[in-house]
Amino acid sequence: MLFPASGTGSSLPRHEQAPAHGERPLPRSRPAPPVREPAGPARYVQASIDDLGTPLAGTTFVVVDLETTGGSPKDSAITEIGAVKVRGGEVLGEFQTLVDPGCEVPPYISVLTGITTAMVATAPRIGAVLPAFLEFARGAVLVAHNAPFDLGFLRAACEQTGTAWPAAASVDTAVLARRLLSRDEVPNCKLATLAPYFSATTSPCHRALDDARATVDVLHGLFERLGPLGVTSLEELHGLTRQVDPVRRGKRHLAEHVPSGPGVYVFRGPRDEPLYVGTSNDLRTRVRSYFSSGEQRSRMTEMVALAQRIEALSCAHDLEAAVRELRLIAEHKPRYNRRSRFPERALWLRLTEEHFPRLSTVRRVRPGAGVFLGPFADRRAADMATAAIHEALPLRQCTSRLSPRVPTSACALFGMGRCGAPCAGHQSVEEYARIAAVLRAAVDGDPSALVEPLLTRVDRLSAEHRFEDAGVLRDRVTVLLRAVRRRQRLQSLAAVPELAIARPDGEGGWALSVVRRGRLVAAGCAPRGTSVRDTLVGLRATAETTPDDDGELAATVDETELVMRWMEKPGTRLVEVTGTLACVAPGTGGFSGFLARVEAGRALRDPFADGRQLGTRSRPERVTGGSPAVGGGPVPPLASPA
Repeated sequence: MLFPASGTGSSLPRHEQAPAHGERPLPRSRPAPPVREPAGPARYVQASIDDLGTPLAGTTFVVVDLETTGGSPKDSAITEIGAVKVRGGEVLGEFQTLVDPGCEVPPYISVLTGITTAMVATAPRIGAVLPAFLEFARGAVLVAHNAPFDLGFLRAACEQTGTAWPAAASVDTAVLARRLLSRDEVPNCKLATLAPYFSATTSPCHRALDDARATVDVLHGLFERLGPLGVTSLEELHGLTRQVDPVRRGKRHLAEHVPSGPGVYVFRGPRDEPLYVGTSNDLRTRVRSYFSSGEQRSRMTEMVALAQRIEALSCAHDLEAAVRELRLIAEHKPRYNRRSRFPERALWLRLTEEHFPRLSTVRRVRPGAGVFLGPFADRRAADMATAAIHEALPLRQCTSRLSPRVPTSACALFGMGRCGAPCAGHQSVEEYARIAAVLRAAVDGDPSALVEPLLTRVDRLSAEHRFEDAGVLRDRVTVLLRAVRRRQRLQSLAAVPELAIARPDGEGGWALSVVRRGRLVAAGCAPRGTSVRDTLVGLRATAETTPDDDGELAATVDETELVMRWMEKPGTRLVEVTGTLACVAPGTGGFSGFLARVEAGRALRDPFADGRQLGTRSRPERVTGGSPAVGGGPVPPLASPA
């Protein structure tokens, strides 16, 4: 848009003149200097993008907050909507209503929010509430704290009722707070933390309108931080939340040579050491995203600042890429990878091979050295499974090696009925072997004899209103069952000498994998029109060699599980199998209902679980002062903390 400069009949500079009818006034925070010219025809100057922006002072915001029956729109519903309309620091109106979710309000939600089923029984349904709310918010910018949660529920409600979702801009005060506040000021960016920091007149209490009022005060407090930064328009505000660290943006050239297609990428540091290993079905797109505003993780920003080059390894398909990633992470242990760095730290429960076997926790599995159960991610899970087994079976818990010919004194567990005291000669080798056989049968095939007495005890404790004890035992049984199920699945694949798997590649061809004892040894593709079996012949000729059957496991647990999941995807074909691929029967299938109920109960106990971090972030999130240049100058760069 072109505006006439001075010399058009007014002695005032452009920023002090009254705007013409229908013309948007220029921001007063950065007046343009007067232009002195001799009398003559009017000259026109090009206005900057900043001058054409929407001033924050004239923007209408609708701050919204929801209360729901859970944490996901897929299985939860809205119980209350609260909203406050503000413009220029003044409250224009408020909106509040309870909503009938069409189901019972869970008790823990009632304790958290104070909203009960009786309160919403006579409330309108969401289909009747949405039109009124959307009319209230018409033409405004929607604001919410942790906006994906609230706006996600509103979008889902619009889809369910057939209501059109307006194309409105949105602002997330949690993201804005992470940009503008440091960890020295607030420990995190939760609403309950920010409200007292900005002296909010309303304390958040998990009621929609009160939380929306508190968010309004937080929004205004954050806007006060924008003035010294020269951010006065809505466009600049959105640009602030999408800013890219200059150091990260300046390294985009590192991704120039990265090809497309599936594969693994490795960021390497100053000494050519691996900093981070990742995988993607489109290497080029994924690597380039690290240099854009889409990557907001602070540790990734730090990693990119250290990176000197990017190594790209193309793979035949996604399974090969995922397996290569696992192996590279386990080999190099990059400092910026968090998962799968230490597969050797996985824990197993071993039933020892001796006259009176006992349970021990080990880190290595050696076939033929006893019965192994696991793996377990940490010591706590291993201890829970151990406690469940000892609850069901009177296995000895002492660590010394016992001899059936040299009896010793019994410990306190014998007096408590928790052990048969084979150490003191109260149990023969044959009697003790029958007890240990129950655990062997549970691990190898049917866990019913081990688990059913425990579940019976859970029911009895619940009937006696000993709910805490029942919950502890239930969690132990759950960990035990999951470990048995995982071990049986892994064993079924690790026992197969060789199998060839094929999956459609989406272009008329096939993605091929050769697996030996659970380890991927070769991968390739058979394009459309080529022979799959001829391709497999070449893959076998170049496949790597696995250890002998009497050695250690051929693959890590994570790799075998990747292969198993790839096999179970729809459309996968088993081309050739050497040996037998079969699952044990009956296995843990009879306890699938119990495990499903436990998983559903866990989701209900923590309905608002959210993996995203709301803590303040260091570089490049912190913003420092300094006004941008007039006339479309660059936005102030994000500062690096000292």
